[in-house]
Amino acid sequence: MTPAARYPPDLDRWREAATIAADARELGLRLAVPGARRRDVAEAVESYIRGRGAQPAFPANLSRNAEAAHYTPDAADAALLDAGDLLKVDVGAHLDGAVADTADTVEVGGGRRYAHLVSAVHEALAAGVAAVRPGGRVDDVSGAIARAIRARGLTPVVDLTGHSIDRYVLHAGKSIPNVPGMSDATFVEGEIIAIEPFATNGVGHIGNGPFGHIQRFRRDPGTDDPVLAALFGRFHTLPFTARWANSPEERAALERARRNLQSYPVFLERAGGWVAQAEHTVLVGPSGAEILSTPSGR
Repeated sequence: MTPAARYPPDLDRWREAATIAADARELGLRLAVPGARRRDVAEAVESYIRGRGAQPAFPANLSRNAEAAHYTPDAADAALLDAGDLLKVDVGAHLDGAVADTADTVEVGGGRRYAHLVSAVHEALAAGVAAVRPGGRVDDVSGAIARAIRARGLTPVVDLTGHSIDRYVLHAGKSIPNVPGMSDATFVEGEIIAIEPFATNGVGHIGNGPFGHIQRFRRDPGTDDPVLAALFGRFHTLPFTARWANSPEERAALERARRNLQSYPVFLERAGGWVAQAEHTVLVGPSGAEILSTPSGR
């Protein structure tokens, strides 16, 4: 039996959040030029999202080269982008918990040395989206992604996956692997998912690096600490960064709550291979996928 459709009642809000996220993604790609400070790019992307009436669903992830994911600059980060860096611009926006998640990769300075990696994730994303069907197998999407990446002579990253999305929940329980044979799940009409291929010229596995300045509340901390309660009211269980703390009191509250916070390490390609990423937020429609994270005007 095919599961009943489960469209969000406020689907227009999800569409709007996805358009904002896509526009912010494109801004990040344009700002990623040689000599740009990585922190300035992140803050410009996040400010743009707020200026459109949404909130960042997570800190702008600006992972480069062998950093596969989960790096955002901290408040003291002065690192500059170099020509030839392979930068992943991973952006999220939400409207009252209606979350969108989207990413792309740019070779800073417009070089072509890693064009095959960027092309591989673009082709894999298109193939994965095309394979989405209500009642269809997640494994069909995974197989399509892996074939597209391997056709370029590259390796899909096994340890990173796409995912289902729910209100205020970025990774809502259903994983969409980038290689087949890892899931027996099926898609449900009306659900929101992220298709998220990663390709590498390395071995296709990641390891944990240093703290990437991203964390999230594991659970509601309650009301005993008013400052902490207010922070949870802002972020819920979505990822955030201490860079967003607006006062010494908020920063102190986060220090007190360390046991109640999940910290995210930077994911590093285990063999030092460079990594490219592309991602769309997608609605599982009645006949296939509808890409939500398309920039306005397209």
